[in-house]
Amino acid sequence: MTDLLFRKLLRRDGTLGERERVALAQAVSKRIVAEADVDLVREDEVCDRSMLLEEGWACRYGALPDGRRQILSIHVPGDFVDLQSFPLKRMDHTVATLSRCRIAIYPHKNLLRISEELPHLTRMLWLMTLIDAAILRQWLLGLGQRSALERTAHLVCEIHSRLDLVGGVEGGGFDLPLTQAELGEALGISQVHANRVVGALRNRGLVAWRDGRVRILDLEGLQELASFNPTYLALESMER
Repeated sequence: MTDLLFRKLLRRDGTLGERERVALAQAVSKRIVAEADVDLVREDEVCDRSMLLEEGWACRYGALPDGRRQILSIHVPGDFVDLQSFPLKRMDHTVATLSRCRIAIYPHKNLLRISEELPHLTRMLWLMTLIDAAILRQWLLGLGQRSALERTAHLVCEIHSRLDLVGGVEGGGFDLPLTQAELGEALGISQVHANRVVGALRNRGLVAWRDGRVRILDLEGLQELASFNPTYLALESMER
């Protein structure tokens, strides 16, 4: 299942080879299964491992003392959910599951070995953390300047692009297992407002969205509404 990660990396730099693929597979110490709504790593925790999401959905979030929560990113299969913990060690946010997940564990000592022996692969893993940061910048731009409807359209376009990379889109549709409350936490709006903006996208004929499944009916129209430019996802194949 580490092939999902390798597929993402290869899309961005086609010069990766079998040695890098094998190294990623061999660096896994074990695999675990986590149920939905479980914190995988908590804010202020010191980490000695990073986690690759092989199946399921996860998110990063920050929370205030009174329990108010902001989802900071959504993770799909093939994503490292906490690769930043390798150099940072102490987490400044929490990572939680959104659905039942299968997770590959990468001890930091194994990632250290990769960084010492395979500099090209190390740069590609670094790229993954830079893309995470670019996604966060887009979310911040959305919170500051896009309307709730535009933010929702942008999120759907982003998830579509990221899932398409790992074969997670079929017939223009994909799973998006977010509750209305979780969608509101990702968009910075209330649960009621989240329900309204989803309804507005449906009424415009842009998406069919029901029971955790989204089907895009008008991708061009959705991208135009969101002012979606996928450059920040670094989808180009380039030598890196």
